[in-house]
Amino acid sequence: MAQVLIGNWWALAIRGVFAIVFAVIAFVWPGITAAALVLLFGAYALVDGIFSLIAALRAARHHGPSAALVFEGVLDLVIATIVFFWPIEALVAIIYFIAIWAVISGIALIAAGIALIRVNGEWLLVLSGIISVLLGIILFVQPGAGVVALSWWLGVYALLFGISLIGAAFRLRHWHPA
Repeated sequence: MAQVLIGNWWALAIRGVFAIVFAVIAFVWPGITAAALVLLFGAYALVDGIFSLIAALRAARHHGPSAALVFEGVLDLVIATIVFFWPIEALVAIIYFIAIWAVISGIALIAAGIALIRVNGEWLLVLSGIISVLLGIILFVQPGAGVVALSWWLGVYALLFGISLIGAAFRLRHWHPA
């Protein structure tokens, strides 16, 4: 798993950049309509899923399959598809979709970070996972939060998540196995 993540450090960096872009949008326009927020999240999940699957395909060619990356990518694409095809229905369920996605994605990232226990920067990937799990728990506990509050929560999450992914990516980029 370590070789897979080291070889695909750039995919983590791109995911981090998109997370930060999503955060900026959430902070700058917190009052956007609920439908726009749902579609914005769908776009983010789509991009994140595509890059997870690209990293998984590259990993399969060079280091063997990575079930965690495939699972995360497919989950992201399923969530994005649901959001794009049923945005009105998703308005009610989007908070729970985001919570479920955040918890499962976070667990996958924690597992990937634990697999990197010998790498100097493994804690950043684990931190990304912990941040995701915490967002999921908060959204399960407070599902009635307004659109502006949800936008801010997602913005904080995406900013911290993006920074930690970029940090992990650049640490992995410079790490060379012994």
